[in-house]
Amino acid sequence: MERQIDGFILYLATERGLSDAYQLSVRQTLDALTAWMERKRLPLEDIGTDELSAFLGQRKADGLAASSLRITSVHLKVFFRWLAATGKLPMDPAEPLISPRPEQHLPETMNRVVVERLLESIDPAGTLGRRDRAILELFYSSGLRLSELCQLRLEQYDAGESFLRVTGKGNKTRVVPVGGKAREALEAYLSTARKELVKRRTGSEVFLSVRGGPLSPDRVRQIVKQRAAAAGIDLKVYPHLLRHSFATHLLEGGADLRVIQELLGHADISTTQIYTHVDGARLKSVHKRFHPRG
Repeated sequence: MERQIDGFILYLATERGLSDAYQLSVRQTLDALTAWMERKRLPLEDIGTDELSAFLGQRKADGLAASSLRITSVHLKVFFRWLAATGKLPMDPAEPLISPRPEQHLPETMNRVVVERLLESIDPAGTLGRRDRAILELFYSSGLRLSELCQLRLEQYDAGESFLRVTGKGNKTRVVPVGGKAREALEAYLSTARKELVKRRTGSEVFLSVRGGPLSPDRVRQIVKQRAAAAGIDLKVYPHLLRHSFATHLLEGGADLRVIQELLGHADISTTQIYTHVDGARLKSVHKRFHPRG
């Protein structure tokens, strides 16, 4: 089993070009399956659909959430499909598996007034103020993921056309616009503040720490949290909350769901459709508040 797992992970890395994080996630699933098979004394050739269902049932009993079970199911499907396609198994026992239905959790968002208060509270007079203002403006203006912002490089920004070429999940590149306010903040940071942060070994990353290196995801989370606290916002504010707010406010303004999908870099529009539930929840809230018999 270990040899097959190693071969599959190599396939994901070299032929599929999938990220290290995805490879690690798959390996964790397959290592758990291997441990379960060893406890049951089941060789690979004896694994059928019933056995895989039993494994998923055990993972559920161990407390795995529905979303994690769904990911585990996908990992099993791609692994056993590969085993069958490469002749290592005569058939694919995972093909009939039915993935658990994903739980629908409505994403948290901030209303426009709170977002405005947060952004306008950051004084751009100093070096770090200009940097942090540009960071938060970009999260809200362009809907960037945390990893995308941390990995953003100077050559990905087209100042003349006001857009970014962003490399997201699955190494897919998309073009996202930079809004007027965000462009002003970014240009102010690049023209002065970034130059003050550059050190001898600084690379082309857009956002730099005081030591001249790229900002880590943890540091960016901390910056967002600190700026929200300084603005007196009584919410748990984090980078993805600004991304959720970006998408929700676009939808509220009448943007097409397909356009929002493209801007967010979602491979499947079903992922984007969660924002229609947010808008529906908002409409129900307004109806209940203002209708005489709501």
